[in-house]
Amino acid sequence: MTAEVQDGPRRPPVVVVVTLLTAVLTVLLIAFAWPAARSAPRDLPVAVAGPEQAVSQVGAELQKAMPGGFEITAVADRASAVQLIENRDVYGAIVLDPAQPEVLTASAGGPAVAQILVQLASKLSPDHPAKVTDVVPLPAEDPRGTGLAAGALPLVIGGILAAVMLTRFIRSGAKRMVGAVGFAVAGGLALGAVLQFWLGSFEGNYFANSGVIALSIAATSLTLLGLEWLFGMAGLGAGAAVMMLLGNPLSGLTSAPEMLPSGWGAFGQLLPPGAAGTALRSVSFFDGAGSGSAFVVLSAWFALGLFLCGLGAMRSQRVVHGRHEATPATV
Repeated sequence: MTAEVQDGPRRPPVVVVVTLLTAVLTVLLIAFAWPAARSAPRDLPVAVAGPEQAVSQVGAELQKAMPGGFEITAVADRASAVQLIENRDVYGAIVLDPAQPEVLTASAGGPAVAQILVQLASKLSPDHPAKVTDVVPLPAEDPRGTGLAAGALPLVIGGILAAVMLTRFIRSGAKRMVGAVGFAVAGGLALGAVLQFWLGSFEGNYFANSGVIALSIAATSLTLLGLEWLFGMAGLGAGAAVMMLLGNPLSGLTSAPEMLPSGWGAFGQLLPPGAAGTALRSVSFFDGAGSGSAFVVLSAWFALGLFLCGLGAMRSQRVVHGRHEATPATV
């Protein structure tokens, strides 16, 4: 009688592996392509300056051109419209001056939105082309804002990478937390330097911009560390999937939260990548205007990460204490 030789753990059939890989690939495609493919204005805040009747007429024309695309705020004059733009209350404005209509944009707040407003300007006044003024422009070295848009992915990957590497190589939970914060600070300074001094994608205070990046990385990495501490690699994997598959494509950095599919843009602002993108635009180009809610979100995720890590530490202490009690005393 011959004994069967076991080759180790039983492996799943090829068809199961292929099906799983196909599902993962499909999810990745949907996560990254769907928001971009369905990008369109949805209640974009825009100001219109001019007489009440003319403002109502323009609002009706905008509604006809793009139903549900704009949320109109009527203002008295150009100065009021500029103030709303600089406060990040609106993305742009239309000034109804009979002598010279004008469209005010803020490419630093969203290049895609600025392009839409410029296109609409030619349709609203075909006989008298409107003057276009970029109130808050992007830096001359990065006029399309590609550096900031591309920076969303490194922010997410940085937080995930920190959690994975610290979990893999550092045994002490406390040292992991210290390492996550240290990496966040170092990573924030490094990424901020590249984006501001090399690519020219940022303006404003370098340390303020780097601080936003550091807070985003710390919020992500600490949350993932806490999930791994409590639920193992399954918790880390689930958290990383949320940050990568939802947080990155729904951040709105390549367009604007109001241009993402209905409801998803608002949801993306509740995740670290979306909040970090909004905070970075505000701090770098608008002197911090409109960044309050973004900092609340980032701080909440940072606090959640600390809380989860605290629960993980308490759980580890109970396990160690239980093992000591279960160990019989030697005489």
